[in-house]
Amino acid sequence: MDFTRLRAEGLAGLTTAFALVPECIAFALVAQLHPLMGLYGAFFLCTLTALLGGRPGMISGAAGSMAVVIVALVVQHGPAYLLATVLLSGLIMAAFGLLKLGKLVRMVPHPVMLGFVNGLAIVIALAQLEHFQHGGHWLSGPALGWMAGLVALTMAIVYLVPHLTRAVPPALVAIGGVGLLVAGLDLPTRTLGDMAHIAGGLPTFQWPAVPWTFETLRTIAPYAGLMAMVGLLETLLTLNLTDEVTESQGHPDRECLALGLANIASGLFGGMGGCAMIGQTVINLSSGGRGRLSGVVAGVMVLLFVVLLSPLIERIPLAALVGVMLVVAQQTFAWASLRVINKVPLNDVLMIGVVTAITVATDLATAVLCGIVLAALNFAWQHARSLYADTHTEADGHKVYRVHGTLFFASVTAFLQCFTPAEDPDEVTLDCAHLQFVDHSAIAALMTLRERYAKAGKHLRVVHLSARCRQLLKRAGVPR
Repeated sequence: MDFTRLRAEGLAGLTTAFALVPECIAFALVAQLHPLMGLYGAFFLCTLTALLGGRPGMISGAAGSMAVVIVALVVQHGPAYLLATVLLSGLIMAAFGLLKLGKLVRMVPHPVMLGFVNGLAIVIALAQLEHFQHGGHWLSGPALGWMAGLVALTMAIVYLVPHLTRAVPPALVAIGGVGLLVAGLDLPTRTLGDMAHIAGGLPTFQWPAVPWTFETLRTIAPYAGLMAMVGLLETLLTLNLTDEVTESQGHPDRECLALGLANIASGLFGGMGGCAMIGQTVINLSSGGRGRLSGVVAGVMVLLFVVLLSPLIERIPLAALVGVMLVVAQQTFAWASLRVINKVPLNDVLMIGVVTAITVATDLATAVLCGIVLAALNFAWQHARSLYADTHTEADGHKVYRVHGTLFFASVTAFLQCFTPAEDPDEVTLDCAHLQFVDHSAIAALMTLRERYAKAGKHLRVVHLSARCRQLLKRAGVPR
């Protein structure tokens, strides 16, 4: 790697670190934890996934989607149980990677991906609104004016800098420029230090102080399973997005394993659990981070902010960070999904909208699972409707049904309606050259059809079964 590439990766990592700090603090506060737990989690997650993961350029940290999951656990049982939960969720994630289940992300349809991206973009934007509040009340008067003006200035710098130079990440220029402006003119606006004090020491090993009993396992297991599912989903979908942006191919199984190991380390050193963060990933990629170095730099810089640089970092204006994240939200939103509304099937448009809405209203896991279920139902419906039969009568008088399509649970009724046993001749042939048997419902449908012809005193002959169909019928004990 030459100096130019090293410089680009280092600056991208530094820019990403600035964006990681307020997000991880906010998510720690959402989970009712000390802010340092979020920052320690960001250090382990970002650094270890960058070093060991299967998708260079992707950024992981203490994510809000997982913070929401654990609030009830922290309130009822305390931070110690959270650390045990993070440890268990890491083991589940690592097992997911070892079992090579990362390829299951291929089951996520493109409309669901678009809904996921749009939903997270809206969530990122809405999350910035809390910085326009203080003490539970919306800012007003000069305070609101300074905040809005500095946010607008930050966004303008981010958009303008690429037209002037690409030597320095635009977000870094914006954060640094607005920070110097606020400090130099002593402008009355809130800083990161008003949000939380981040000074601390190095993370230390601490085995979760919980009774290791079956009762404890029963308490933390549901939370650990939900954390693992949410974390894996968000990570794998962000990996897909990163693949598209970089036009390269990541390794989902390796990323799942690395994410699991990073969560285990975080839980053992007093950090929150987490996963890939789409906003920070977009910042890293748009700043030029494509390799592992940018993620390592981002993670290490977060730790340096805590240990050495907290007085300086706490002076960064929140307005600068809010402006950068609003640009990220704008860049993350798949605006192309709005332009294809009249060009793609209506059910795909509805799926994009539903997944977007559920992501904003609930959480990512619920949204993606609902999207997959809707896509599966739509797929089944479309395939069921495509089944049809051609018929003709041979010279010797027997009738031939040539069925086209896929026979499975949703198309059984359409399949049986193709036949008229009462009106057919004594000899009937079912030609399966263009018919696929998929499940037990298909076998049951064939047996039902034979019974109907048998009751009518007629014989049904089945021909041209594929090797897979013959094997399926053989295993079920159905004579051909």
